[in-house]
Amino acid sequence: MFKKKYLALVLLPLLLLLLAISFLGQAGATTSSKSSAPLAAGVQDIVDRGVLRVGVKQDLPNFGYRDPENMQYTGMEIEIAKKVAAELGVKIEFTPVTAQTRGALLDNGQLDMVIATFTITDERKELYNFTTPYYTDAVGFLVRKDSKIASNWEALDGMTIGVTQGSIQWGLLEEIAAEKGIHFNFRELGSNSEVVVALAARRVDAFSIDQSILSAFLGKSNQLLDIQYKPSEYGIVTKKSNTELANYLDQLVQNWNKDGSLQTIYNKFGLTPVTEISD
Repeated sequence: MFKKKYLALVLLPLLLLLLAISFLGQAGATTSSKSSAPLAAGVQDIVDRGVLRVGVKQDLPNFGYRDPENMQYTGMEIEIAKKVAAELGVKIEFTPVTAQTRGALLDNGQLDMVIATFTITDERKELYNFTTPYYTDAVGFLVRKDSKIASNWEALDGMTIGVTQGSIQWGLLEEIAAEKGIHFNFRELGSNSEVVVALAARRVDAFSIDQSILSAFLGKSNQLLDIQYKPSEYGIVTKKSNTELANYLDQLVQNWNKDGSLQTIYNKFGLTPVTEISD
């Protein structure tokens, strides 16, 4: 009889302890499940693959640049893409893109997203998903210093403006020319570098595109005119059908804008978003 009572006194606390541990384990599992909501299918696919495939610029210092010596990518857009990959817990794979190739690489499924100074427009929204802007630039003009072109629209009347294929500057400038009663000629070339070469060779009088791009070509020979004619808001771009990934990325950009993460990246590369346009 004594042994039975002794065993009951010893076993009962052990049983209660085991029940408590089991209950706490179940409660912890429930809490964990609620705090980590399942990812949407379009996002989970990337996690399952283990690699985020991103299209970036490789010739634009401070935004997307690939160092020819070590072949490493640097720039604001590179940093943002890395933050996305870190959020997903996956590796990152960069693919260099241009204004002509970035859309096609998205459409054929070779890329998950593009972050490459891709300006948001209503027309482009019909074809692709854009996040909330992560940076705002302004469109301007690069000219030769010896051209002595003044910083006003009248001085550009009749000039030949160099633009890159796939950019929106041609259409924008035609609208402005009609408003101001002036005229532009245009020469469209395949890349930014080709337009700069044409500028040096005097085949064009000015190069017009976003000022962040033009700043890469400043030097002894070239300068920016003090004219800005259009804000350029850059968004992260995804395939039109992949709304799940688009929504996920948009939320990340909004959060990073609020918590100061984007500002930290701007500061790292000495970038200042445009807040107002002066023409």
